[in-house]
Amino acid sequence: MPSPSGSADRTVVHLLRHGEVYNPEKVLYGRLPGYRLSDLGEQMAQRAAVALADNDVVHVIASPMERAQQTAAPIAQAHGLSVETDDRLIEADNVFEGQRVSVGDGVLRDPRTWRHLYNPFRPSWGEPYAQLAARMGAAIDSARQAARGHEAVLVSHQLPIWIARLAAEERRLWHDPRSRQCTLASLTSLEFDGDRLASITYTEPSRDLLPGASKVAGA
Repeated sequence: MPSPSGSADRTVVHLLRHGEVYNPEKVLYGRLPGYRLSDLGEQMAQRAAVALADNDVVHVIASPMERAQQTAAPIAQAHGLSVETDDRLIEADNVFEGQRVSVGDGVLRDPRTWRHLYNPFRPSWGEPYAQLAARMGAAIDSARQAARGHEAVLVSHQLPIWIARLAAEERRLWHDPRSRQCTLASLTSLEFDGDRLASITYTEPSRDLLPGASKVAGA
C-alpha cells in the first residue's frame, strides 16, 4: 500500500510477525536466546521484504530477539535503512518458557504446573494482557510519530501483535489462542489519518509457505 510521499495526514504502521524458527525440540522458546529463523523462515522474511518493496517505509524497528532482527533485515536493506531495536516489541513473558506445551505430551500434564492456570483472563501464566497492550501501544505510537506521513515496519511476535490489534479495535484482551489471526510473517497494518486510527488490514505474504510451518511451537 504505497503512500504519497509527504502526505502528513496518512501514516501506516505495519506489525510484522517474524518468520518460522528452527525449533526441533518444539518448545515454547519465548525470550530464550539462540532461536533463529529456519531456512523457511528466511524465505518468509524475503517474502515480507518483497511485499513491502514499493511502500514508503522510513523506519524498520524490531524486537531484540534474533528471529525478529533477522526478519527485519531484508526489509531494512531494501529501503536503505538500518534496523532499529525497541524492547517494547519483545515476546510476552511466560512461565512455561523452554518447555513443551503441546496438548497430551507437554508440561501441562504435570499437576504441579496447574497453579499457573487459575486465571486465563490476566493471564496467570505470563505477562498481563493489559501490560502487553500498553507497551505495544506505546511502541506503535512512537513509530507513528517518527514516520508521520510515511510508513514504519515493527517486527514482533504473535501474542504482542494480536493483543495490540485487539486493543486497537477496543475488543476484550482475553481470548482463545486458536482465534488469533497472525500467522508467521503476516502483516497487520494500522493506517492512521492524522492521530486517528482509520483502518486495520491483514495480509499473509507467505500464505503458500504456511502449511505445517504455522504449527511450530513458539511465537
